[in-house]
Amino acid sequence: MAYIYNGTKINYRFIGGRSTCPILLLHGWGCDGSIFDKLTKFFPEKSFLVLDFPPFGKSERSIARWNIYSYVGMVMSLCEHLHIDKCDILAHSFGGRVALILCAVKRSLVHSCILVDSAGMKPHFNLKRKIKVIRYKISKKLGKNTQNFGSSDYLALSDEHKGVFVRVVNTYLEAYCRRNCVNTLIVWGEQDDDTPLYMAKRINKLIRNSKLKVIKNAGHFCFLDCPLEFYKIIGDFWEAT
Repeated sequence: MAYIYNGTKINYRFIGGRSTCPILLLHGWGCDGSIFDKLTKFFPEKSFLVLDFPPFGKSERSIARWNIYSYVGMVMSLCEHLHIDKCDILAHSFGGRVALILCAVKRSLVHSCILVDSAGMKPHFNLKRKIKVIRYKISKKLGKNTQNFGSSDYLALSDEHKGVFVRVVNTYLEAYCRRNCVNTLIVWGEQDDDTPLYMAKRINKLIRNSKLKVIKNAGHFCFLDCPLEFYKIIGDFWEAT
């Protein structure tokens, strides 16, 4: 199914039947909603609303002027369109950015939230990262080619979408964590290199009464690395809430 938001087609689907109080699944950057297919099959009794964040999956790619707040507005608009007044959120990586803002600015919509290896915290700038930044600035000043600087996510994007990515990753969300009063579970892979464990601990400290579960031998995609342990953790949380 498709929904048009500010001229951009957003692909979405219900799994397990349409509901006015579904579990909203928000995927990470560079992925699409299909990454949650195994999860939804493990909980056949539940209703899930799964969408593809543009420019990924079956959603349109025309998002040149978008920022993180565009994605938040899109999710709010889609829920209103579908007459969803309340939902539970499970959000991975980039999807966690959207969830963190939603929990702060649209509390009436969110019943509970699970953040999985979420992005949104300001990273530590270690020596290696500082050297990369200095090399980039020097190359740019000298007029040299800077196209090979940046993360793999950044380099994989078209020029049109690189601006969106930069605006998103340079928006830090600590202030929204402090405003979050939603029942929140944080699930993290101990070996996560993309959003390291110190970010999970910071989110846990900032969100009042949040709980942190760390999965050993798992990385940034802990729900794929250790699925049964992950399903047990989130299943217990949903049952308790």
